[in-house]
Amino acid sequence: MQLLWRNWLVAVALLVGMVVVAGGANVTYDGRSLIIDGERKMLFSGSIHYPRSTPDMWPSLISKAKEGGIDVIETYVFWNIHEPQPGQYDFSGRHDIVAFMKEIQAQGLYACLRIGPYIEAEWTYGGFPFWLHDVPGIVYRSDNEPFKFYMQNFTTKIVNLIKSEGLYASQGGPIILSQIENEYQNKEKAFGEKGPPYVRWAAKMAVELGTGVPWIMCKQDDAPDPIINTCNGMRCGETWKGPNAPNKPSIWTEDWTSFYQVYGESALLRSAEDMAYHVALFIARKNGTFINYYMYHGGTNFGRSAAEFMITGYYDQAPLDEYGLLRQPKWGHLKELHAAVKLCLEAILSAFPTMHSLGPLQEAYVFSGDSGTKCAAFLVNRYNSGESVTVQFQNLTYQLPPKSISILPDCKIVAFNTAKVSTQFNTRTYRPVFKFDSAEKWEQFQEVIPQFDATTVRSQTLLEQTNTTKDVSDYLWYTASWEQESEEQQQAKLSVQSLGHVLHAFVNGNLVGYGHGQFRNTTFTVESKVALNKGTNQISLLSATVGLPNSGAFLERRSLGVRSVMIQDSQGLKNFTDFSWGYQVGLLGEKLQIYTSEGAKSGDWSRLSSSTQQFTWYKSIFDAPNGDDPIALNMGSMGKGEAWVNGQSIGRYWVSFHTPEGVPSQTWYNVPRSFLKPEDNVLVLFEEEIGNPLNITIDTISITKVCAHVTESNPPPVISWRKYGTSKDHKPSKRQKHGRRPKVYLNCPPRSNISKILFASFGSPSGNCDDYATGLCHSSNSKAIVEKACLGKKKCTIAYSYKKFGRDPCPGLHKSLLVDVLCG
Repeated sequence: MQLLWRNWLVAVALLVGMVVVAGGANVTYDGRSLIIDGERKMLFSGSIHYPRSTPDMWPSLISKAKEGGIDVIETYVFWNIHEPQPGQYDFSGRHDIVAFMKEIQAQGLYACLRIGPYIEAEWTYGGFPFWLHDVPGIVYRSDNEPFKFYMQNFTTKIVNLIKSEGLYASQGGPIILSQIENEYQNKEKAFGEKGPPYVRWAAKMAVELGTGVPWIMCKQDDAPDPIINTCNGMRCGETWKGPNAPNKPSIWTEDWTSFYQVYGESALLRSAEDMAYHVALFIARKNGTFINYYMYHGGTNFGRSAAEFMITGYYDQAPLDEYGLLRQPKWGHLKELHAAVKLCLEAILSAFPTMHSLGPLQEAYVFSGDSGTKCAAFLVNRYNSGESVTVQFQNLTYQLPPKSISILPDCKIVAFNTAKVSTQFNTRTYRPVFKFDSAEKWEQFQEVIPQFDATTVRSQTLLEQTNTTKDVSDYLWYTASWEQESEEQQQAKLSVQSLGHVLHAFVNGNLVGYGHGQFRNTTFTVESKVALNKGTNQISLLSATVGLPNSGAFLERRSLGVRSVMIQDSQGLKNFTDFSWGYQVGLLGEKLQIYTSEGAKSGDWSRLSSSTQQFTWYKSIFDAPNGDDPIALNMGSMGKGEAWVNGQSIGRYWVSFHTPEGVPSQTWYNVPRSFLKPEDNVLVLFEEEIGNPLNITIDTISITKVCAHVTESNPPPVISWRKYGTSKDHKPSKRQKHGRRPKVYLNCPPRSNISKILFASFGSPSGNCDDYATGLCHSSNSKAIVEKACLGKKKCTIAYSYKKFGRDPCPGLHKSLLVDVLCG
């Protein structure tokens, strides 16, 4: 009888959703939403990774996210920075996850903690510390006892740390969700019978840690109860199967705001309109009530933290760019979307929608409670091209642009359309403030090319690179020496096969070959003609990694470095693969730590040479630029290497690896102001290739131009629906009209005002904010009206109104208002 009673209680708990209470907030869920202290929640979340920014940036980033309508800040937990060696932990500086969580709480937001501890995240080795590789018998992410031991140990360490600071919502803290594992279903089949038990073990282990908040697994359709399965991708409203149980809510853990970028490829640009469309579709079609933008701020892959071939800047196209500046119109358009959705909260959270067909590719999703007093509708046009479509909904006529969704908070009036961008666009400007253009400003240190006799690590075969370096350096020298029996110097052919990522080949001290792989195709071969001496010959191969792999099954089996060495001469083909090789891990400059203030004293620095050479360290001094604008190094004149400021690595650079369009994947490299002193900052570069440091500049980054473009069909700003006497979640007490017409709203950054009107036209201007011209219809007083309203002000608003501009300049024609201004 007691067992039956216990089983009945378990069944009831699963039916109504997971309930977790521990003295703080009561975090539960059911098939509609997360529920916090009995109140249903529609939550917009933004990913901000604490080690990809600096502690002094965290308050501003979180504040800007909150201003943009974000309710939750999401972050991964990065195992390799927190436990660089077994049992040795680091939670300082950029690694201070507790301080980050407390800043989120101080600003009144929730948090989602994605522990993993495998995270992928374009982070080197997927977040795993490399020492895991040397654990005997280990197989990552499988039903493998050594791996499960260390995974559980780290997960427990993080949970206990968070508990000790009272940071779970159940303790009164901000964390309302935790994640275990990460996108495992993508690779689960590779592990065969070791996959499903691992999933069940990970879920059970996590739940038993007693966080007092629900756990999630992303892209894991078979996530065991009570774990919530969630979606990652760009189109979860179209592609996701949905929750795997009726008592679980629809959660989108990664709505990709752009995509990661690798060296040799261009950035993927995702429009604000596309993002807004898919968020609204997820809410309407999948009953979505939790959407996380990945990334909301991407930040910087400082040091050697980027995964293989990833550029140093991360998700610069996010709503907050790499430097923390607003990227418009993405930030503003999503803010309008969030505000429009929150006007519909009571209807959305009280009922599941009903779908009504409005045409072949058009439908209405209507949220209406049993009482019928609240009604909200999402009118969807899935047709992706052509003209707007006219639809009838509840005896009213609506125009739906291609691939768009109109949100009607009262089932009558359009508050927002995903394809109609009313928010401003902005332009980011780099301004050089310091030039390193004098040879007197530089010193250089020449890296030594080691030979076999100088090495102490020896092997009778070619060693795998990462197992040799243990990831303490990107670089491994392979050296060999042999006797050539010919009577005179002769020409030969050297062939070196590499598993990745970069190779420089020297024979008898001369550079004879260079090559590199590329993302997802790391293997390559360097072939070159070489001159062999009579007698002793030396070969030195510098193999370089550009981050470690971060995804795929059996990560512990991945190999990098030199795989085979062949030399074809007059006497035949000689295979040097199984030969006596000497190894040097890292560079001499790294060993001396000449990128630090103290280490620099031990280097044999000299004046800058008039002839540039490979494998050169460069050093210079500069003062911090005035003001507080973000700072970046313009490295457009360099090749490939790494940069340090005051001993802190700002990341790898690879300017010479061009995109298909013939330009570098990244030219500017972020220098956080917290890395700087007021004066005498030390800049050190290691350049693998040929670079010209005289053309490097320090630039400040600011928003110098803003522009807005609205038509008569644009919905008015959502502020026109502003509610007074609202609760924390914007539940209305009454509505007040607020000038229901489209508006151009311009806002310059802090400490700048509108200094010049570059363009203004009320009529039929052609183009958009990127490229515009006056059309056939134009109100001649457009610029004067805008100058009077805006010049000298930080922000201004101009309504789309015939009265504002004196008259209708072209009756019967569709008109718009486009204004572009300088901020200074």
